[in-house]
Amino acid sequence: MGENTTTAIEYQNVYKRFKDADYYAVNNVDLTINEGEFITILGSSGSGKTTLLKMTNRLYDPDSGSITLFGENIQQADVVQVRRKIGYVIQQVGLLPHMTIARNIGIVPRLLKWDKERIDARARELLALVGLEPDTFIKRYPSQLSGGQQQRVGLARALAVDPKVMLLDEPFGAIDAINRLNLQDELKRLHGGLKKTFLFVTHDINEALKLGTRVIVMNNGQVCQFDTPANIVRNPADGFVESLIHSCREQEKLWEGLA
Repeated sequence: MGENTTTAIEYQNVYKRFKDADYYAVNNVDLTINEGEFITILGSSGSGKTTLLKMTNRLYDPDSGSITLFGENIQQADVVQVRRKIGYVIQQVGLLPHMTIARNIGIVPRLLKWDKERIDARARELLALVGLEPDTFIKRYPSQLSGGQQQRVGLARALAVDPKVMLLDEPFGAIDAINRLNLQDELKRLHGGLKKTFLFVTHDINEALKLGTRVIVMNNGQVCQFDTPANIVRNPADGFVESLIHSCREQEKLWEGLA
């Protein structure tokens, strides 16, 4: 990266162990993420990837170590202010069923006392950005949308107040394969246009390698490797990363065998 690189997020010696657990969910994580990167966090269930993400917007606090957001230690900052700087998207989109799409997107702007015209204009702008026709969708309710459309609205809602950082926790995990590919392409396009820092958790190696400018591979709470997709494929850092690459290649062979 060039000399003008801004550090967006820094994790220093971060540990987290949950009550009654005999192991660390996150074990001595040291990472620096630059502004504008699309970071994917890859690992199996229980690897610590979601815990790391949730510590970034203070849904969990680390037991020790520090996390800084644009140079500010988030432990010493007001938790509400921290979360307002961060968009958060999860697999269960969590749209409120009794509210229209416009009102769902406007939840945080309303808390910030934006006026109605500004909120409506922002909702329309964001629907167009995530590939949904504003006139068609703005007055609909979540139950009138497909899973993929709801996930797009979830993205729009997370972008409403223009956060610098977006956290995405397996957002496409419950979406069928064709829509999932479309949403991945859409997210990649969005990231390119917005110049925001994305952290995207997945257990799908294809998704991680396709989307990430760099990929964090986690296992048992530790970072096995943090590198570009190409370097991870060419030079896996340990046996765990190697086994992930191997499983990916086996899938490829299956397709070749069927062709």
